[in-house]
Amino acid sequence: MKNKADESGFRIAVAGKGGVGKTTLIALLAELLTSSGYQVLAADEDPQMNLAVSLGVPIEEAEKIIPLSHNKGYIQEKTGAKPGSGRGGLLRLNPNVDDVVERFGFRLKPNLSLLAMGSVDQAAAGCLCPENNLLKAVMRFIVLKPGELILVDTPAGPEHFGRGVLKGFSLLLVVTEPTLTALQVAQKSMVLARQLSIPHLKLVVNKVQGEEDRNRVKAFMKKSGFDSPATHFLPYTPDLLAIEPVVGPILAEGGKFTESVQELFYDVKMLIP
Repeated sequence: MKNKADESGFRIAVAGKGGVGKTTLIALLAELLTSSGYQVLAADEDPQMNLAVSLGVPIEEAEKIIPLSHNKGYIQEKTGAKPGSGRGGLLRLNPNVDDVVERFGFRLKPNLSLLAMGSVDQAAAGCLCPENNLLKAVMRFIVLKPGELILVDTPAGPEHFGRGVLKGFSLLLVVTEPTLTALQVAQKSMVLARQLSIPHLKLVVNKVQGEEDRNRVKAFMKKSGFDSPATHFLPYTPDLLAIEPVVGPILAEGGKFTESVQELFYDVKMLIP
């Protein structure tokens, strides 16, 4: 994966309210895509940093990971500004990040790497311009060759859209539960995604327990007046709690949940050039 200041390649992100299953979904897609032969970089922008564990990294090892947003020396090296130093001085708008995966990525499989991005939501941290600038550069300016993909697990809520990290992305999977609060966050995320001109948008409704939940989602979308994108429903699966946090075994379990995820995966795969 090389660096160049453009937005080529296929980039996928998940967004939505906290606790709706974003990390589980992005980890499942990473497993399915790598099994299909794609070279995948899974980037964790969620401050909880649970993606590593979901992909099979032992908890004691995952706890030692220092996210990119906390590597102050690297941030200053690439952006020319010290984190928290304010807006003064020169800030490189397009820092060269061609070495970021090699220096800070974790090779989990021959064709799967993990990059812990971290979050810039820190109280009293001063100006977060350098951190934001670097995170945007990593996501937008890594050139992907055919067969290479970036998957991003975003923080809960829609606030990260304002930082422009997802500009230039190819597909956004908006994950929700069939509850009012989760659907409201999902709707906001979809509106912001369209403002960023993300070309492909899918709504993924997780933890669906029956036709009543499906109808609730459809009624909400109709009432909101929002032109709903393609919608995938994932059934509520109590056994999922026993298998988590590592998601790999879920795919071997079979059943309706696995079948629904596979259907979503095939739809996603059809969009990849």
